[in-house]
Amino acid sequence: MHSIQTPDSTLPPSLVAALRRMLRPIIKLMLSKGITYPFLLELLKELFVEIADKDFKIEGKSSTDSHLSLLTGIHRKDIKRLRHENHSDAEAIPQAVSMGARLVSLWTSDARYLDENNQPKPLPRFIKEGGEISFEKLVANVSCDIRSRVVLDEWLRLGIAHFDEQKRVCLNTSAFVPANGFDEKVYYFGHNLHDHAAAATNNLLGEHQPFFERSVSYDELTVASVQELAEKTKHLGMESLLAINKDAMEFEKSDAGKNEPYYRMTFGIYFYSEPAESKESKE
Repeated sequence: MHSIQTPDSTLPPSLVAALRRMLRPIIKLMLSKGITYPFLLELLKELFVEIADKDFKIEGKSSTDSHLSLLTGIHRKDIKRLRHENHSDAEAIPQAVSMGARLVSLWTSDARYLDENNQPKPLPRFIKEGGEISFEKLVANVSCDIRSRVVLDEWLRLGIAHFDEQKRVCLNTSAFVPANGFDEKVYYFGHNLHDHAAAATNNLLGEHQPFFERSVSYDELTVASVQELAEKTKHLGMESLLAINKDAMEFEKSDAGKNEPYYRMTFGIYFYSEPAESKESKE
């Protein structure tokens, strides 16, 4: 017989409320994809044991099953089983993402591929048409092993690129976010939400230097105002992303071969809106 556990009364109510709010869209996604509570429960057990074992050691020593059971509330029998199972959440980067991210970075940062407004130029498909400034050459600059036709077909399928009236290849968005392709979108979903949540968690726990994490929020705006702000966000956000992307590419080149530990970074921007609660319900 299983007992029903409720949140510990010593927990800050504000933290419980924040967790409930944060988990709602995740649970909505899981339900829409047929992920059930028993599946999530087993996944949570794995993660609780893994993180407790890795990040909550006493004096740097490996934790005992009893210590992990006390820390997580999971039965020692499950702890023992889970510690001997091999689990991995390593990012499986789809080829369209790994290859595409490098191509988009080059296309949106190299002056040869930018117009007078620093926007990605439409590119002729082949070297015979555009020479160095062609989609075929862009792909060759990143990889000599993959034909530009293969990349272009995949980008057209994912909605990353399209043809203009002159049959030139045009980038649909200056940031690499596939319009189609579930695996590609899921990769960015996991990557971006993890890094945003990790930055916010670090700032909340106060264990390390705080990361930059800011937002602006209003809840008494009309649809027209929100739409105008969304367009402005898109414009200003893309300017920021392109500027950071350009600098990061230059740093990556200059840092290559240095005998120092490497770090990864993520800089992201998001915009969200939904109907606000009525004023009566707030009162």
